[in-house]
Amino acid sequence: MKNKITTLIIALTIILSSSGHIVAQGMPVYDNTNFISFAKSLIESAKQTSQLLKSVQFLKKQKENIEKVNNVIKQLKAVRELTRNNQRLFDIVQDDLREILNSPYIKSDEVNRVSESFNAIIENSLDGLDYIDQILSSDNLKMTDAERAEVLKEMELQSNEMVAEIEAKIRRYREIIAFREMQDKINNREAKY
Repeated sequence: MKNKITTLIIALTIILSSSGHIVAQGMPVYDNTNFISFAKSLIESAKQTSQLLKSVQFLKKQKENIEKVNNVIKQLKAVRELTRNNQRLFDIVQDDLREILNSPYIKSDEVNRVSESFNAIIENSLDGLDYIDQILSSDNLKMTDAERAEVLKEMELQSNEMVAEIEAKIRRYREIIAFREMQDKINNREAKY
């Protein structure tokens, strides 16, 4: 019994003298229901992540499609504007140029110069239309839709410049005709004194 009391006193002194950091070691205990629900939530998260990745891919593809459509619309607008400008050029040449050339106040040596200057603009316009046709129909020119739209926009600006140039020439020749007509009236008036 003395041995038991000594052992008990030693055990009590060890317990009391320790700083309270006694830890138990042993096998961890798992709760199967928590583990199963954790595994299910991991699987569900993986499914959601997979769906999110698919959604991101789908949205990227749709963004690319929208950009393609946007570029095609830009191309169509540019082509429509180019067509409108070229029609305007041809109308000006057909109507206004005929009026200028038929005027009695344009000298015979000026007719060729006037015709050549307008023909140069029309030929430039036709060359531009041929180039546009190549851009839109040929696969030899490897261009993206955005590059094609940019070139068409540049051609549209050149076409606008040609229209402005031909309108300025028409205005200048009309002013020359009006000036010569006024000069003719002044020179050929009858004196009333």
